[in-house]
Amino acid sequence: PEEVAEELSEKHTMDWSQFQRIEPHLLLGLINTELRNHADSLPDLCRTHDIDQAELCAHLATASYHFYAEQNQFR
Repeated sequence: PEEVAEELSEKHTMDWSQFQRIEPHLLLGLINTELRNHADSLPDLCRTHDIDQAELCAHLATASYHFYAEQNQFR
């Protein structure tokens, strides 16, 4: 069972290298889920996935989403 869970999680790992191509409203949910489940902070998420934090923030800002450190999420 544990091996199956590991295999499934590996198969469903997100490739964050092309996050700019994801529509901001969809990306919001993906990023907030990642922040909630796997990252301690936005800088941690960006380091882990080799994402440029300024680019991510700018892309989400095109849909008026901004990061709130207190909640560790974009809104």
